[in-house]
Amino acid sequence: MAWQSPIAPGISWYQSTVTERPEYPALDGSKTADVAIVGGGFTGLQAAYNLATAGLSVVVIEGCRIGDGASGRNGGQMGTGQRWYPEELEAELGYERSKALFDLAENAKKYVLSFAETHGIDMEFMPGQMNVSHKPGHDKEYQRTAEIAATRYGYPHLAYMDGKETAERVGSKRFHCGVRDSGTGHIHPLKLIVGLAGAASAAGAAIHEMTKASSIRQSGGKTLIETPTGTITADKVLIATNAYIGNLEPVTAAHVMPIRSFIGATVPLDKFPSVIPGKESIADSRFVVRYWRRTRDGRLLFGGREAYTSDTPRDISTHIRRQIAEIYPELQDIEITHGWGGSVGITMPRKPFAREVMPGVISIGGYSGHGVMLSNYCGKLYADMVTGKGRELDHLLDLKIPPFPGGAKFRSPLLFLALTWYALRDKL
Repeated sequence: MAWQSPIAPGISWYQSTVTERPEYPALDGSKTADVAIVGGGFTGLQAAYNLATAGLSVVVIEGCRIGDGASGRNGGQMGTGQRWYPEELEAELGYERSKALFDLAENAKKYVLSFAETHGIDMEFMPGQMNVSHKPGHDKEYQRTAEIAATRYGYPHLAYMDGKETAERVGSKRFHCGVRDSGTGHIHPLKLIVGLAGAASAAGAAIHEMTKASSIRQSGGKTLIETPTGTITADKVLIATNAYIGNLEPVTAAHVMPIRSFIGATVPLDKFPSVIPGKESIADSRFVVRYWRRTRDGRLLFGGREAYTSDTPRDISTHIRRQIAEIYPELQDIEITHGWGGSVGITMPRKPFAREVMPGVISIGGYSGHGVMLSNYCGKLYADMVTGKGRELDHLLDLKIPPFPGGAKFRSPLLFLALTWYALRDKL
């Protein structure tokens, strides 16, 4: 019987195409380590791999199975830069900091591709990504973005697309213009995280699935992570739970909010060659973004939702098919073979959250839709900081990320109201 994640609805197409998904034993008894990591996603496992490779003792605990969180169930799009275009960050932070954040993201992209190649992980990388405007009036903005990326940020891979080219490349007349990025692409995320976990384990990191942290406390200069089956005592701790922080640590919970996102996978589109003929990934200009791509075997993977809530629709496929049909009317009756969802971590300003929340305890998350690249690289950067190899993580630690308003009781209702309002505005 297929494994059904207890924290995320639906069996993903990714899961059905991974032939081998190793299991790691639950924690059985107490342990000590140089570094303990809470969360077995991209961030936690990259940190574990790099720390173990450097000779440190590392224990990773994951509340469910490796890949059950966003790292194994996301849209697979790598993007470029941070969540905001570089000129938007430049207006807020100045050129020097904006350039540093852009370069960090480019380093992240290169790192993920290099890691997969070095370890022989076939993560089904496919080149190309497009951002398209669902409303008129963005032509000059998109042209300017491509020009600035090339002239100020040393990134010549963005090209403006007018309405005609956008329609041809997307396979739909629904959009008005766009930007095509030939310097990035999309991947099969579950294959990457399965390979990453194997690499971390082979390097000497102890990985324990189905082991949920119940509390974190400090005593005698050490940090103690309590679980139902044992206590982990460590000199340093990385909290890498992202959207699944729950009530474990209050500072992270105040700054990183979980939102639900859902994806559907269709049958291969052999009869519809005009739908994304170049098989790039696509994201639209909605605040409540929709994202889709063609897989290596020609399926359409489409993600999005009309509003952000913590609820799961009874039939994910119905919601996804309705959105597909808005863009591709010819696919209104297409068979959706898999529908799944999960939680994504966002922050108020849509920038990553990285902070020392207790002495020796760093929390990293809130990638806000850019986690495929950034989460992997942030795990490496955390390890670099611990081992004294570098301080590139400081670019994120220095960001001022405000908490969500409303306190623990009202954060979620206020977010629901705000994002539902944005979803309604997207339709105007």
